[in-house]
Amino acid sequence: MLRKKSTKFKVIIPIMTVIMAFVVIGVSYIYTKLNKVKKVEIPKTSKELNISPKAETYDNSITNIAFYGLDRRAKDEASRSDAIIIVSIDKQHKKIKLSSVMRDSYVNVEGHGMTKITHAYAYGGPQLAIKTLNQNFDLNIKDFVTVDFFDLEKIIDAVGGIDLNITNEELKYINSYIKETSNIEKSAVPTITKAGIQHVNGRQAVAYTRIRYTAGGDFERTTRQRTVLTSLLNEIMKTSVSNLPNVVNNLAQYTETSLSSTEMIKMATSVAASGIHDIVQERFPVDGYCNALTKDGVWYLQLDINATKDQLYKFIYEDIKPVPGTPKF
Repeated sequence: MLRKKSTKFKVIIPIMTVIMAFVVIGVSYIYTKLNKVKKVEIPKTSKELNISPKAETYDNSITNIAFYGLDRRAKDEASRSDAIIIVSIDKQHKKIKLSSVMRDSYVNVEGHGMTKITHAYAYGGPQLAIKTLNQNFDLNIKDFVTVDFFDLEKIIDAVGGIDLNITNEELKYINSYIKETSNIEKSAVPTITKAGIQHVNGRQAVAYTRIRYTAGGDFERTTRQRTVLTSLLNEIMKTSVSNLPNVVNNLAQYTETSLSSTEMIKMATSVAASGIHDIVQERFPVDGYCNALTKDGVWYLQLDINATKDQLYKFIYEDIKPVPGTPKF
């Protein structure tokens, strides 16, 4: 009996050792993946972010995340937010909404007075940038995702690129930005040779979002930014629920965010489970509710702040599309 028992244990111990090894490897792998997320802790209280009590009543049905695109050359440099997009996950109306806020919008930035909203990120990082959105537009944003041009390029490449319709007018500008980034990276220049619908890589897509000298200027640039973000989200939404954690972890390493990897996976899975397929977009202020303003030689976009606040609120929380007014400039 003793010999049999001894033999049995001799068999069990190696098996348990192998199982434990797999567990350790698995945990180490997951930990390594989660550790790649550049999580930035910010206070999420109403006082610190000036969260609107009115908007807070929608916390269970609508989640708002501030998406910032930074034009920076080094990770540690203070940078203005070149792109400001509020990403709203609206489970009530089964939509994802992308709301661009014009970067030159003339608003109050706490501690700095009236200035361009793009400056808030440079002055106080994501916390002040979120607070500025909440203060000026009665919102309940608590989280953010930030990328710079170089990391956005990697994210788009990670999903296999996206399709864009490039016009003849955009062609020379997009190639100029592609060349600029390629020179910084000291790599080959992936020039686009023709206009029309085509599949582009990350560098080409980011160059597209930077174009601002065609008709429509910066207004049209925000449209390009939302177009790229929409295409990117559509690629992610094609992912099977079982593979979502892997995809989210892979993309999250290129962002700075207040969300943990676990929170992002939970959010992405929730979107998939809720049957959300539509992505809609708007730009604020809408036409007819803003004017050009020059002060001390600096150009600003002056808003009809009350009208813009009402339109943005209704679009995000009540699913009411804003109607442009008569252009004033």
